[in-house]
Amino acid sequence: MFKKNRTVTELNYLELTPVRNYDHILEDENRVAVLVPRFTNKFLVRYLVPRLKSPDIKVKLDKFGSSAWLKADGNKNVQQICEELLSEHGEEINPVVDRVTKFFTQLYQYQFISFKELNERK
Repeated sequence: MFKKNRTVTELNYLELTPVRNYDHILEDENRVAVLVPRFTNKFLVRYLVPRLKSPDIKVKLDKFGSSAWLKADGNKNVQQICEELLSEHGEEINPVVDRVTKFFTQLYQYQFISFKELNERK
């Protein structure tokens, strides 16, 4: 169902700029639900999606994931996002760099985000 990207190893992760690939909705308590399309095949989208209750799968994020997702707007790099999350959540999110880089690595592997610098290299 989900394709995986390879991990980024040759670049400094803190200098990369994450860009969201999917839309999202805000739910209660500023929690984010990422809307992942059920089908990407044009035939399935045309014939099956109208019969389904919802054309998207909701992937719900926790408090820290929601904050990081909202800050990944394509303008801030990972280092800036880490600094903002640390000032917003304080000691509760430590070790911030490890947690945020692991979170963005998982989002990148499942193609929820891409990185601006990697898109420019292609």
